[in-house]
Amino acid sequence: MSNRMLNVEDYTAEYVKDPFGILTGKRYEFRINLEIPEDDDLYTVNGVYARVIVKDDNGEVRVVSYDLVERGTDKILEFDLEDEEEAELEQFCKEHLPEEE
Repeated sequence: MSNRMLNVEDYTAEYVKDPFGILTGKRYEFRINLEIPEDDDLYTVNGVYARVIVKDDNGEVRVVSYDLVERGTDKILEFDLEDEEEAELEQFCKEHLPEEE
């Protein structure tokens, strides 16, 4: 899994409403379809997406949590991204934050 770059096929992002007003900042949920080479440990026939929760607290944007999930089955995969990949994921989310609804 070393030297893997995140190749994004497509994504969706939406604002997550906080009905109780108890969370600071705004939350967004990204669903990022990843292109994974067949020789990668993370590869599955169905494909893989990252479900990412991002927090925007007065312009300070960071990933709160993420899961790697098998498409079609929605089974959470027991893999973590490498530090560089996590940084790539966070940068992607910062650049693709949706407009507030």
